[in-house]
Amino acid sequence: MEHFDAIIIGFGKGGKTLASMLAKQGLRVALIEKSAEMYGGTCINIGCIPTKSLVHLSSERRLSSISKEQFYKNAIEQKDELTSFLRDKNFHMLDDLAGATVYTGTATFLDDSKIQVKTSSETFELSADGFFINTGSSPITPPIDGLEKADFVYNSTSLQQLDQLPKKLVIIGGGYIGLEFASIYANFGSEVTVIDSSAEFLRNEDRDIAEEVKKVLEAKNITIVIDSQVKSIANRDGGVVVSYRTGNSDHKEAFGNALLLATGRKPNTEGLGLENTSVEVNDRGAIVVDDALKTTANHIWALGDVNGGPQFTYISLDDFRIVKDQLVGAGNYTRKKRNNVPYSVFIDPVLSQVGLNEKMAQEKGVAYKVVTLPAAAIPRARIVQQTDGLLKALIDPNTKEILGCTLFCAESSEMINVVRVAMEAKLPYTFLRDTIFTHPTMSEALNDLFSVSIDE
Repeated sequence: MEHFDAIIIGFGKGGKTLASMLAKQGLRVALIEKSAEMYGGTCINIGCIPTKSLVHLSSERRLSSISKEQFYKNAIEQKDELTSFLRDKNFHMLDDLAGATVYTGTATFLDDSKIQVKTSSETFELSADGFFINTGSSPITPPIDGLEKADFVYNSTSLQQLDQLPKKLVIIGGGYIGLEFASIYANFGSEVTVIDSSAEFLRNEDRDIAEEVKKVLEAKNITIVIDSQVKSIANRDGGVVVSYRTGNSDHKEAFGNALLLATGRKPNTEGLGLENTSVEVNDRGAIVVDDALKTTANHIWALGDVNGGPQFTYISLDDFRIVKDQLVGAGNYTRKKRNNVPYSVFIDPVLSQVGLNEKMAQEKGVAYKVVTLPAAAIPRARIVQQTDGLLKALIDPNTKEILGCTLFCAESSEMINVVRVAMEAKLPYTFLRDTIFTHPTMSEALNDLFSVSIDE
């Protein structure tokens, strides 16, 4: 049985970065990935990169003279070329390192110190001084009557493989993933219906932001139905019909040539053989870890989505930083020190947020002053013809620090990082108010957003 200093299960951001770092330090490292189509992890192959490629390409359709069907087909091909390139690059960046070996197969723990690896051609056992689980998450398939027999049903992975633009697309789930796909396919030219069970649209966002997002999406020919329960799905006329009830209403129907299930994701722990180890899993299927990401078993850590943390690639990378600090650093950086995690929802325009919004501040009893700015007031927004949206921030009236910021505007995914840096540095809001930004840019809108005196 071959022995390694470290075995990493899963080719995600945290795992591959850790494998590279350890190999470059002279350790013998094995990385096990179950599919050759997933070298580089979810982000590169089926998550951030391909979907944001489609976001970008779909926004350009209005400038194209070719048919929407051909434009969509071309976009899928471009997306596939990009992911194929990055997948190959990621494989060789790791497998070509001295001391690093990539195995393509499934890994199953036999106990706390060894695993069984099953490839397409052989089965063998490996042992290691340390194990790092980075297997990510996968779409949840909800129990819906008729779902198993229905055709034209997709999840966030398989819909991206569809090379024919659906005339009508129904999406079950009005969360961030569902809304991103709604915006993408509406831009490509599909008629989109979003069916969400929540009583409020974007229930975690402030109402003014949520209503602005809803207005923009509906203007793209997206129908949003909230407070609805899907009862059944059935094949009909080259597509599927979704039967649902809204509140106490009679049953309603929505037809789609394609149906996307955007009903959340679950940690990938099935088949890992964790029942053969001392590793505990919680009631949501996530691996239990402490603030240093160590599991309940000695010498086993869990990084990324599989440990139940925020499902972002950059969190997986930050998990790597935590593990690195535990292994070769001072051991001071833990999840407790990770604050003000930003996020962006790549609808069109992009919705980005960091820190507290009004709803959260009120729930926590935090004092604040709110400032807002319509996106239409920004010269750059008029140049790029994206004047929809709203910018909003909360300021601590005592410390003058920024408590949180929500940006629903063009290029907000870049702008939010500037705000986050100011928050982490505990700078007063006046720092952004008085910073020199280039012109004409979206970032200079931060001058105007924070052009207030909170002592007024």
